[in-house]
Amino acid sequence: MILLSRNSKTHEAFFASQLNEATGKINSQLNNFSGYFNLREANRQLALENAALKNQLNQNFNLPNNAVLFAADSTIKDTNNLVRKYKYLPALVVKNSFTAQENYITIERGSNAGVTKNMSVVSSLGVVGKIVAVSENYSVAMSLLNRKSIVTARLKNKEYAGTVEWDGKSPEFLIMKNVSKSAQVKLGDSVLTGNYSANYPSQLLIGTIGHIKNDDASNTYILKLKTATNFYTLQHVNIIANAFFMQQDTLEKSRTIVNMGNE
Repeated sequence: MILLSRNSKTHEAFFASQLNEATGKINSQLNNFSGYFNLREANRQLALENAALKNQLNQNFNLPNNAVLFAADSTIKDTNNLVRKYKYLPALVVKNSFTAQENYITIERGSNAGVTKNMSVVSSLGVVGKIVAVSENYSVAMSLLNRKSIVTARLKNKEYAGTVEWDGKSPEFLIMKNVSKSAQVKLGDSVLTGNYSANYPSQLLIGTIGHIKNDDASNTYILKLKTATNFYTLQHVNIIANAFFMQQDTLEKSRTIVNMGNE
């Protein structure tokens, strides 16, 4: 074969072609093998880019207050002088459960990165849960797939609200209760977070209606929602920091409101 390849141009071209084909296939396999192990880094980069894009959304900003400020305002503003209310922090999921009655998710971001309790957690597809415990470098979120989880929600493009919870059955479905029958719901309708929660920004996708049932005990529907987030394959999330959470939460829990109502 060596003599033929050296002394015959025809054989030389043939053997060179076969060698290129063989090495090409080997290189292709090596590239696929290497690419598989690079998927984690690629996903991390995509998560960072996704968070950066979400940080630019208009709904993350509030109109500035017209009141005179006597102290320096450290809140980040955009070029239109809109005050940033929400900030997205990309993070990696290191542990996730979805088969228990009370499921939790461990996330590789903690107080050193600015994470605090009650921050909301979302995936690239929809709502995941909210932070309930924080250490220096890790945090734990209560998943939507938790019997204690309750989220105020509304139907997209409709002024009808209800509460979303999990019935402890399938990780693929949630239950939305207290939806008025005048809402005229239909299969496939989107269900979003509402405007009344300090934990979750509004208009985040929770799921879509997969089944409609009449609640015999009241004049409402019980809706079965297909979760927007795939909890089976959850790897990357965004933690959402609300710059005004403490103000709203403290005011809503204040005894002053109760006393004012009794006067």
